[in-house]
Amino acid sequence: MFNSLSDRITGSLRNLRKRGRLSEQDVEAVISDIRRALLDADVALPVVRMFTAAVREKAVGAMASQALNPAQQVVKIVNEELISVLGGQTRELNWATGNAPTVIMLAGLQGAGKTTLAGKLGRWLRESGKRPLLVASDLQRPNAVQQLSVVAEQAGVAVWAPQPGNGIGDPVQVARTGVAHARENGFDVVVVDTAGRLGIDEEMMEQARQIRDAVVPDEILFVLDAMVGQDAVNTSLAFRDGVGFTGVVLSKLDGDARGGAALSVRGVTGQPVLFASTGEKLDAFERFHADRMASRILDMGDILTLIEQAERTWNEEEAVDLATKMAGGTFTLEDFLAQLNQMRKMGSMKKLMGMLPGMGQFRDAIESFDEREIDRQEAIVLSMTKKERENPKILNGSRRQRIAKGSGTTVQEVNSLMERFEQAKKMMTSMARGGGVPGMPQMPGLPGVGGGFTKKQNKKAKKKNGSKKGRSGNPAKRRQQELQAAQKKEQQKGGAFGATDTGQPEVDIDSLAKFLR
Repeated sequence: MFNSLSDRITGSLRNLRKRGRLSEQDVEAVISDIRRALLDADVALPVVRMFTAAVREKAVGAMASQALNPAQQVVKIVNEELISVLGGQTRELNWATGNAPTVIMLAGLQGAGKTTLAGKLGRWLRESGKRPLLVASDLQRPNAVQQLSVVAEQAGVAVWAPQPGNGIGDPVQVARTGVAHARENGFDVVVVDTAGRLGIDEEMMEQARQIRDAVVPDEILFVLDAMVGQDAVNTSLAFRDGVGFTGVVLSKLDGDARGGAALSVRGVTGQPVLFASTGEKLDAFERFHADRMASRILDMGDILTLIEQAERTWNEEEAVDLATKMAGGTFTLEDFLAQLNQMRKMGSMKKLMGMLPGMGQFRDAIESFDEREIDRQEAIVLSMTKKERENPKILNGSRRQRIAKGSGTTVQEVNSLMERFEQAKKMMTSMARGGGVPGMPQMPGLPGVGGGFTKKQNKKAKKKNGSKKGRSGNPAKRRQQELQAAQKKEQQKGGAFGATDTGQPEVDIDSLAKFLR
């Protein structure tokens, strides 16, 4: 959603970094570029004025300071102001005290995605150790109750739906009895799904107020369609004045709109964005962190979110085992297939690659990447025998033809996969040994990225791998041993891949972009 805005802001700041000294004209030129970028992104005019005024005031002071490079200080100022506009420090949910369940009421325009979001929120609460109950108080929209029941089943949470809906039943009574049912049956959280409104509908606003007064929610979350644009200002103000809300949830944040709603809602309403829906699936839901979103816009990546997703997917034993295989060079196609499956659990490959720093320059390659390519790669590996997966060098021409037929692909696609596997193997071996990818920070806890293992995991892996005979503790001697082993392997070549590279592989960001193609 923020691709265009990100490209324009980072391009302007990139030009600023090339200057050794800054003048007022340089700063004004950057502020002018940012102002146009924000307006083109459909950000509310009062927010744009507030943002540019704050950047100008602080940037003038930075020019007179000798503490840091002035251009770096301007980048820092833009980042800080973006964080401020997006909401500042992340706020936790208001949890109920005592034995009473926490009541969360969802409100918003019709079509904003409240019912699906109720399921996503229920799933997130369940994974956070809560016992949520979804309450179907949307009795207006056709099949809304049935949809919530289906979504609740997919999310693995309970639902309270005593009325069939489709215009039948009292939504206020359903909400009241739902909270009572939750209290009697030990549910921790109640998520009340209410009917959507078509624009500023006073009758439906009154219904929302009655539900609010009946259940006395701890949180009222306004579900805002992030693709609405400038009109988000009017609807959010109408809900704030008509019903009131304590937080915002941005839906459809994965869309191709310009993102003005996300940057405007905090400055206009004064209420923070608490959650973001980033896709259609139930797991495409995350806490909204203003600092991380600002970092994404400035093409600095979002490493913390990437690590959190990896920690939910990988356990300690799997990470240590993978570190051992990478460091020892024993990474096979079986491990490659397992890692593909783990990466798939983390989410879309496009989304994961977009969280890496500096990937804005490879946006075209990322956007053109076909997610179905992962399925084709899996089919190719599964069409191999166990022996072939363990030792790909035995793959001659006839074997590759058999694999291509078995996987419904071509020999060229099989060859392409094997080339990318070798590149990925070199990359991961380099990172596991501490080389990392130039230009990327170290990411503890994220297997396969930036040397991404914790100290504890690396210690276990080294201890397990260190018992291998012939590996010297002296870096120079170990380097010599590696070269000798590589030369010996070169003499015994004859497999499907030709000559074997010697020494430590060189890895750069281009390898990541090439791996996507």
